[in-house]
Amino acid sequence: MKEKFYITTAIAYTSRKPHIGNTYEVVLTDAIARYKRNRGYDVFFLTGTDEHGQKIQQASEAAGITPQHYVDNVAGEIREIWDLMNSSYDKFIRTTDDYHVKAVQKIFKKFYDQGDIYKSEYEGWYCVPCESFFTETQLADGCCPDCGRPVQKTKEESYFFKMSKYQDRLMEYIENNPDFIQPESRKREMVNNFLKPGLQDLCVSRTSFTWGIPVEFDPGHVIYVWIDALSNYITALGYDTENPGDLYKKYWPADVHIIGKDILRFHTIYWPIMLMALGEPLPKCVFGHPWLLSGNDKMSKSKGNVMYADDLVRHFGVDAIRYYLLSEMPFAQDGTITYETIISRYNSELANTLGNLVNRTVAMVQKYFDGALYTDGKMDELDNQLIWEAENTVLKVQSLMDNFRIADSLDMIFALARRSNKYIDETTPWALAKEDKERLKAVLYNLVEAIRFIGVLLEPFMPETSGKVLEQINAQKSNWDSIGKFGSGDIKNVGKAEVLFARMDEKAKLEEIYKEIKSPAKELNIKPEITIEDFAKLDLRVAKVIAAEKVEKADKLLVLTLDLAGNQRKIVSGIAKNYTPESIVGKNVILIANLKPAKIRGVESHGMLLAASDGEKLFVCTTDGDIDSGSTVS
Repeated sequence: MKEKFYITTAIAYTSRKPHIGNTYEVVLTDAIARYKRNRGYDVFFLTGTDEHGQKIQQASEAAGITPQHYVDNVAGEIREIWDLMNSSYDKFIRTTDDYHVKAVQKIFKKFYDQGDIYKSEYEGWYCVPCESFFTETQLADGCCPDCGRPVQKTKEESYFFKMSKYQDRLMEYIENNPDFIQPESRKREMVNNFLKPGLQDLCVSRTSFTWGIPVEFDPGHVIYVWIDALSNYITALGYDTENPGDLYKKYWPADVHIIGKDILRFHTIYWPIMLMALGEPLPKCVFGHPWLLSGNDKMSKSKGNVMYADDLVRHFGVDAIRYYLLSEMPFAQDGTITYETIISRYNSELANTLGNLVNRTVAMVQKYFDGALYTDGKMDELDNQLIWEAENTVLKVQSLMDNFRIADSLDMIFALARRSNKYIDETTPWALAKEDKERLKAVLYNLVEAIRFIGVLLEPFMPETSGKVLEQINAQKSNWDSIGKFGSGDIKNVGKAEVLFARMDEKAKLEEIYKEIKSPAKELNIKPEITIEDFAKLDLRVAKVIAAEKVEKADKLLVLTLDLAGNQRKIVSGIAKNYTPESIVGKNVILIANLKPAKIRGVESHGMLLAASDGEKLFVCTTDGDIDSGSTVS
């Protein structure tokens, strides 16, 4: 029976398209999952999306669509990027999935029934982007201590979880399980900064917004992000407080949660305590990976330094970007990404080291022996050194991967490729072809066998490239067991030499990339073409704004009353940052009149205004001259 291995990413927040720093996590997790599968484990790899919260409600209101419509769009985009990066997840959970919603409601009720949750009132500072509450003393210069953004004063009725009830038990667990929090530096941070000073009770419901899982026994409350989002790791396996499913019984506890270092507190303090309250086992390990920086800065749209996976893949290919992400990120320190460093590593490692090794080796076998390989060649000490290097690399990579040292593992594999290139220089096959064909047989066989080791070892990191390498040398055995011993590949002949990675002209590639970044076509991001029949489905009408008022507790929203050929309609529009009620009344605006109504902040919004945006401001589209309301726009 195979040993099970359950691995998860943190679920991605559906507020916007993920950048390459966010994408790193799923590639990292995928490499570990693939490695374990290759080792023969029964792997279950979970990823997905976190889809509730105030931030999403505000974003959907500003867009004039329902929160569900909003998260459907972003979740689809996230999944497309995860698939683009060739991630081999077994399940993609969404926290709007019905089974998750029902399970979370039962979890919340169980906490309440056993006295772990109580109702009170919260008053303090709240960061919307981080979805976190802070006391006055926790703020950094009056801003969120985690992200540095402004916070807002909040007072509302909430349910609270008694964190302190489980504090001593969690401390004992961490002490008795030294590998629970990794790396070690992250563990010290959690213990010294949060556990030792004492835990405060945690707010676990909200009443100031509605986009969340309802508390069934107390209308008006929605379950806050921590119980909702964190529970995905067990609800995805069919967990139920009354009857946990078969997948849950098989795979839980998780072998490792792969998460960003910025959410370590929630996964190593809140989540374990919730599991203790449920009476369930704790995950074996929580690994907090570092950040991928753009140069020396965190990626942000405001800084203009955001890179996206789909753009990078278009320029460099999937495996080249996987290689860069996995090789450039240290175990515990932040990594960095620039276009210049991608091109440099592409040329030096992928084209020169790996690509050149495979290409010239296969070409020499074809040239000197018509593609045939022989096992009866003449050996010497140089061969033994290469054989030892190959077999030792397998052991080192295995040890490193078992300890989540992904970049170090890749470095070991490419060290074997460099050693193989050196072996070519030492043995000079082109000279042996004239002087000693029996010696040449051994040299080329050893090179192909070393390449087979490299191809198998690369599979978790660069699956497409691994397949191409093994195909070129006609390797029939490609699992981890096949590289236990040098010479066990049983390869009779090689295929055709193909270029794996062609060298790039750095200057030309950079000019291409920066021209694209600055080009109007790139900024426009034109959607796929439609037909005139598609456009005809939109009913665009002129409407006159006859009244406007602000929406309570919503900085971006106005409720507009429109006259549409003598008929009145109300719509909710996210233009309050750029228009006051007085400035919009009297304008003739363009209305999408046949848009399905949506309830936003309790108001039924029947239609949507057309507006333009320059990235900073919104400009409502109006008509020139006096025109009757209800007139058709075409």
